[in-house]
Amino acid sequence: MSQSGIENSLSEVHGQVNPAAAKGRWKKVFAFFGPAYLVSVGYMDPGNWATDLAGGSKFGYALIWVLLMSNVMALLLQSLSARLGIVQGRDLAQCNREVYPRAVNFVLYILAEIAIAACDLAEVLGMAIGLNLLFHMPLLWGVLISLFDTVLLLYLQRLGMRKLEAFIITLVAIIGGCFLVEMFFAKPDLGDVVKGFAPSLPGEGALFIAIGIIGATVMPHNLYLHSALVQTRKIGRDPASIKRAIKLNNIDSAIALNMAFFVNAAILVLAGAVFYTAGLHEVASLQDAHKLLAPLLGNKFAPALFAIALIAAGQSSTVTGTLAGQIVMEGYLRLRINPALRRLITRLLAIVPAVIVLFVWGEGMVDEMLIFSQVLLSMQLAFAVVPLIHFVSDRKKMGEFAIKPFTKLAAWAIAAVIIVLNLKLFGESVAEWMRGTDNLWVQGLVVLFVVFIGVVLLITIVYPLILQRREANISVHENIKATVEEAAAPFRKIALALDFSDNDRYVLQYGLHLNMHEASFVLIHVVESASARIMGSDAHDYETRKDQANLDKYVQMMEAQGYKATGLLGYKDRAAEIARLVNETGCDLLIIGSHGHGAAKDILYGETVNTVRHLVKIPVFIAR
Repeated sequence: MSQSGIENSLSEVHGQVNPAAAKGRWKKVFAFFGPAYLVSVGYMDPGNWATDLAGGSKFGYALIWVLLMSNVMALLLQSLSARLGIVQGRDLAQCNREVYPRAVNFVLYILAEIAIAACDLAEVLGMAIGLNLLFHMPLLWGVLISLFDTVLLLYLQRLGMRKLEAFIITLVAIIGGCFLVEMFFAKPDLGDVVKGFAPSLPGEGALFIAIGIIGATVMPHNLYLHSALVQTRKIGRDPASIKRAIKLNNIDSAIALNMAFFVNAAILVLAGAVFYTAGLHEVASLQDAHKLLAPLLGNKFAPALFAIALIAAGQSSTVTGTLAGQIVMEGYLRLRINPALRRLITRLLAIVPAVIVLFVWGEGMVDEMLIFSQVLLSMQLAFAVVPLIHFVSDRKKMGEFAIKPFTKLAAWAIAAVIIVLNLKLFGESVAEWMRGTDNLWVQGLVVLFVVFIGVVLLITIVYPLILQRREANISVHENIKATVEEAAAPFRKIALALDFSDNDRYVLQYGLHLNMHEASFVLIHVVESASARIMGSDAHDYETRKDQANLDKYVQMMEAQGYKATGLLGYKDRAAEIARLVNETGCDLLIIGSHGHGAAKDILYGETVNTVRHLVKIPVFIAR
């Protein structure tokens, strides 16, 4: 875990794709395409499917216009997010951290993490339901299996950004292909489908479902994600290059989000063609939809295609949700942790509630959990949209690329619609929770929470306007306080961490090189045999004796060359023992060899260097 000043968004892949290096005009253009496809999967995740099924089964094709309106809203907001990342070179979380007070930022961070966990919950449940439908696997098993996709994400990240994008595009293509075949089976009336694009609310409950569709479509974590993903492209900082990057990313967004619109529309049309026409107006659960497809369509492949698409949607969304979690944590807290640990934390936040609910209340609560996840997402959305519009409207930061008045008006109109509709959905959910309890303390806490959320929302709207009026002085880095006066004191005692491998040669070489004032050396080796781990210094097994002999040889070699040296053995935990011996002997420099292995072996063997440097208060030199 490390904490530092401003870091690049997704620093391990920042600027990794260089369009200028591509050969040929079209290859240069296509090099910009990819980020929006990772974003688009959030618009077709399993959380959206329930609202699409409910709308189609209850009102046929009449609410397709709501999907189209949601897509237009998403397209504008995602283009603003991409513009922010391209022009300012910062993601939305980093911009929030620079502008809002620390307390407000902490609340925004917590809300963003809740939104990501809620989205991940929908993805976990969607994948578990897909496995259940396809292989009749219990939902609890499916939820637990989803824990292991951490390894898949780590592998994809190591392959590079383009490979990760290709994987996501493949999954999106699978989802789209499955529903294309489903449409062929369902044979909807295209004339009636076209009529659905005319705005109307056909009956009681249509407004509630329309709100649910909008709330489930525009995902808050996607706004954080897109502003970071566009920075994986290396572009020139001249106005012409920036303008071209914005244009190509807008095209990328239009194509990708229209694909997401096709998937959502296909689910709604499928529900309308199969369930609504059959008089089944209350089909909103994924399990019911899957079960009824075969008898109503007369085709045994339709349910399998539905389940495959659901698994692909869950798996693709979970990858992008993890990236969003990394962006939010690094942007708000300037805190970087091991990607595997980050992925594990995010997944556990989704899995633990799902496992508890499934274990205690059974599989009948799955639909309620999906709805609850969408309510949590709707609560967070305004806290991402409002700051985004403020930032891309700021002419001091965006210069000539600040959005024009018409775009600004459209953006605020969309923000107002989203805030009002989502507040309505959130308010109705809170009212239902209030009616479910007679405990005054619980009701009071709910009221306080609602008021608190309202105050934070008001601050996010008003604070940037006040800041602009009083000439903000925002610094990317903390004020520099260090001065160059004189060199640091020479090292008196240097610790050398040895593992009796080829790495020792480099550790010893650098140790001698940095010994400018006849410092003494402390040679450290940690015994890791089974006996040593259990018995510690009381162990006298073969490995312990052999390690002591090797250490004595190193000490004798150094003393023969005129150096002062002491050898010490440690036991049990490698990193903790190295740190303990360094601290107890009063060393003022530690030299340790680099193991040179990658993420998989870090998980298997542990990260000695990264752990040790947090346990000592002296400089750590990594010998390579």
